[in-house]
Amino acid sequence: MENQHRQIKGYRELDQATIDLMNEVKEHGEKTRELLGRVHATLPKAEWPEGGEATEGDQPMYWFRNADGQYRAAQMALIRAIAQPQSF
Repeated sequence: MENQHRQIKGYRELDQATIDLMNEVKEHGEKTRELLGRVHATLPKAEWPEGGEATEGDQPMYWFRNADGQYRAAQMALIRAIAQPQSF
């Protein structure tokens, strides 16, 4: 359906410069996702040491998941900052 955004409450008309900027952020996000995939491929499988002395923060996957979530949140925040939706 053409112009679907007009049927969604809280969204405004975007000019071409704004659309281009949003697409640039989205392209950067795809590059970030590729980078995360390459990092993930290098990580060892999480194994807790005998005796359970390590904390979750000692595990590489803990930090990877943390970075992944923060990248996703930053991507969403940038898009919302550009689009300026009027809804929650």
